[in-house]
Amino acid sequence: MDEINVANHAASAGKGDLTLVQGTTFCISSANGDMSASLPQGVFFEDTRFISDWVLKLQGLPVEPLSSAAPEPFHAVFVGRAGRKDHTDSALLIDRERRLGAGLTEALTVHNYSNRTLKCRISLYADADFASLFDVKESRRVRGGRCNRSWSEAGLTLESERESRTRRITVAFPGARFEGDGLVLETAIAAHGTWSGNISATPVLDEAPGRGAAGAGDPATAAMRRVMAWRKSMPRATLRNKAVERVIKRSQEDLGSLRIFNPDHPDRAVVAAGAPWFMALFGRDSLFASFMSLLLDPSLAKGTLLTLADHQGTKVDAASEEEPGRILHEVRLGATAGLALGGSGVYYGTADATPLFVIVLAELSRWGLDDEAMRRLLPAADKALQWIEDYGDLDGDGFIEYQRKTEKGLRNQGWKDSSDGINFADGTLAEPPIALCEVQGYAYAAYVGRALLARAAGDAHTAENCVAKALSLKQAFNKQFWLPDRGYFAVALDGDKKPVDALASNMAHCLWTGIIDDDKAALVAAHLMSADMFTGWGIRTLAASMGAYNPASYHNGSVWPHDNAVAAAGLMRYGFVDEARNVAYSLLEAADHFNGRLPELFCGLDRSRYPEPVPYPASCSPQAWASAAPVQLIRTLLRFDPGLPWKELWLAPTLPPQSTHFHFDNVPFAGEGRLSVHIDGRSVSVHGLPEDIRLRHEPRPPLNELLNLTRH
Repeated sequence: MDEINVANHAASAGKGDLTLVQGTTFCISSANGDMSASLPQGVFFEDTRFISDWVLKLQGLPVEPLSSAAPEPFHAVFVGRAGRKDHTDSALLIDRERRLGAGLTEALTVHNYSNRTLKCRISLYADADFASLFDVKESRRVRGGRCNRSWSEAGLTLESERESRTRRITVAFPGARFEGDGLVLETAIAAHGTWSGNISATPVLDEAPGRGAAGAGDPATAAMRRVMAWRKSMPRATLRNKAVERVIKRSQEDLGSLRIFNPDHPDRAVVAAGAPWFMALFGRDSLFASFMSLLLDPSLAKGTLLTLADHQGTKVDAASEEEPGRILHEVRLGATAGLALGGSGVYYGTADATPLFVIVLAELSRWGLDDEAMRRLLPAADKALQWIEDYGDLDGDGFIEYQRKTEKGLRNQGWKDSSDGINFADGTLAEPPIALCEVQGYAYAAYVGRALLARAAGDAHTAENCVAKALSLKQAFNKQFWLPDRGYFAVALDGDKKPVDALASNMAHCLWTGIIDDDKAALVAAHLMSADMFTGWGIRTLAASMGAYNPASYHNGSVWPHDNAVAAAGLMRYGFVDEARNVAYSLLEAADHFNGRLPELFCGLDRSRYPEPVPYPASCSPQAWASAAPVQLIRTLLRFDPGLPWKELWLAPTLPPQSTHFHFDNVPFAGEGRLSVHIDGRSVSVHGLPEDIRLRHEPRPPLNELLNLTRH
């Protein structure tokens, strides 16, 4: 099933729905805290819905929502009141404080605001369908029917055995009795008094309670410890522009909530792709998100690389599209695995994650990767480069192409992986095998990065070999992808080696990687910033003049924050400072309209006609690379580039006049080190820099120039 179906065909969870995230567990509920199996709601653990219905009633009626908030990613507070059949004001108000960890807990408090004692009946109906995540997201009918229900002193147990796996969840409501299909507690609450109680739901998968969730002990306490440790480690931003300051803080919170931990490596965090439907490890998404968040926490990139290396392909398997050296596309667990891409838990069908793996490793080395991790990761990088040559290049022409090997795989295997994501200027779909322009750029940057790693290690042979391959690829790319009559690069070459001539944002990634010749860069930048592509809120994925353009489509005219963060970095790399700054601040202003949180994507409508960015339905939020995009934008504006192999730090801020009060404290640097970056007007200072590191107030030279790989 193609990603466009996953994204676009998701039903709405309902107005005011609220999402909580903790590790691979997440919860989606209505504004009053209830969940319904008829909506894409519930509590999900390892890609399986363990709670499908969760309905709390007071006096036999649903709770009327008054407010809801999530002060922590795993913690929500709902305020409601008892419904009344006569529509008069109710004297009973209820607070529901929900926490998500190895299971779900709710602390209930009912307030009686009347002048007399009131009898109060509190009932809970809970059910579980143990449906796969994809079934729920796409509103497919769940196979297998209702689960088995049993009652004991421990509480109500919901159980199902499917695909030789036992899934069970126990709902405990101390003081309640089992009545009908639900749990009922009756009490009397004195005038102006309160009643308090607790409800919990604990999942069991294959006889392992709460396996893989928050950890040992109280899950809520463990989650809070992780949140507090994350916040303590975060850089502290003090800006004149308070809106941007809020966006940075929101990005920090969201990236912290999207971390997932492997129980076998509890000290190794990776970034999940996004909530609610992609709380899993994704190759491309996790690599991009960890790269773009280096300014916050380089350990995310390290954890992501080590985890992806553990799953690196070792054999040829057409069903999962695994190949030796290939980096995976996604990992799915639980009941979803059989419905996931490739029909298994791990799917490898992506053309870009493998070169991106090498790019992130090379970049991380410049931030101070420890020797032990480098020794473990360098062989994986070499296997990745070997995949490019042995399997990525299907026909030996020097370019990476893709063509799926299973009908359960993705038709398109770049970041625009919807089935209609790659098309010609007239809207005709490109036919595989397809060589994407940005993937060639990633391969070029991977060779450059590996050459720099080799040079730092004194391995002249590997360095020279990678330099030669990078040069050859760059020359071929600029010859075969360039459209001289259009003044821009083809988005791809199709199966007949015909240039796919749509004007698309993909070529901005080629600026970022440095594969574009200097004499073509100005035309590329002009197209990206033209009214055809730039909306005022960001660069469209596809120009408005193209046949497939639709501003409310997933990949054919929408605005993606991560795509724009890459574009801004590419524009800055080639010296288009004003253009890069324009993209960066337009996107940061858009974030302010989304309450500080950039969504996965939004509609590509012109700012001149729409004074606020228009949301895209079913967009993931928070989403990893969207959350990391503001961090990357700040790094681009600061031109902050560590170069520990050269004992240098490059810092050349390009902030506009209204934002020149910029203090960034507690910035991670060189392992355990911390920096403070202070910018006031034209004064730029860095505190905490090791004595052997030289501060250079100029942009870092492109990495290919550090290798004497001059651009044509």
